[in-house]
Amino acid sequence: MKPAMETAAEENTEQSQERKVNIRAEMEICRYHWMSSGSNNNQYDPIPSLTSKSIPSSSPGCFECCIKCLGGVPYASLVATILCFSGVTLFCGCGHVALAGTVAILEQHFSTNTSDHALFSEVIQLMQYVIYGIASFFFLYGIILLAEGFYITNAVKELHGEFKTSACGRCISGMFVFLTYMLGVACLGMFGFSTVPVFMFYNIWSTCEVIKSQINGTTAVEQICVDIQQYGIIPWNAFPGKICGSALENICNTNELYMSYHLFIVACTGAGATVIALIHFLMILSSNWAYLKNANKMQAYQDIKAKEEQELQDIQSQSKE
Repeated sequence: MKPAMETAAEENTEQSQERKVNIRAEMEICRYHWMSSGSNNNQYDPIPSLTSKSIPSSSPGCFECCIKCLGGVPYASLVATILCFSGVTLFCGCGHVALAGTVAILEQHFSTNTSDHALFSEVIQLMQYVIYGIASFFFLYGIILLAEGFYITNAVKELHGEFKTSACGRCISGMFVFLTYMLGVACLGMFGFSTVPVFMFYNIWSTCEVIKSQINGTTAVEQICVDIQQYGIIPWNAFPGKICGSALENICNTNELYMSYHLFIVACTGAGATVIALIHFLMILSSNWAYLKNANKMQAYQDIKAKEEQELQDIQSQSKE
């Protein structure tokens, strides 16, 4: 054992050396500020203390928050939702007005007896109510699918964190896949049904164009006719049912005919856009469901692997002790 005097002398020597090192470091800092003060109007910055530590700011800024929020937006679902809303709006709005115009043309020109087209008028009125229901249902269903897209996007991005999906959530996603498929088939039938009035009005419009081209010609206009009975919307004994010549020319000069024709075209286009939107939704939901299924298997594998590594570390620490 060393004497107490020698130990105290050694401690004093070490402390004096530490003071010299600190003084030398502070002198270097002062020299640095002195050399860099020329561009700052000879105003010195405060000398940092050797014991002070710079604490970086861990709170994210506005830009980082915006990037994080934009990263969680399901852009594919958003585009499909906008397309679905646009298609349903065109189909329901234009279809409703076009059906009303069709009934007006039928009552004024092709069927003067109310009892002949009473059934057709009731069917048109029922279809208008169905249009209201279709618009409301697709509006709610589009919002639900968009919310489900937000859920799936965040689940996929945060799967390796604290956020995990449940079996119930995956079942709901699978249910949406099936429901969207069925709605896509139904809207495909709706699209095919909407082409029927377009075809009918196209034949009437083409006949009107023939009449306009034959006014100054040699062919008799009275021989050109339109028989609305052949489409099955009014009975065969309806009067007049068949319009020819000048009476047909008067119909061709009305605004209701061309307005209803173009509205049916727009409604058919809206039905097609709705079908495309549902197909888009179906692809998104199917891919998201597959991602969740595979990612949850990977998460379970990583949990088991982390648990095994922790057990191995515990065994090694116990063996060292």
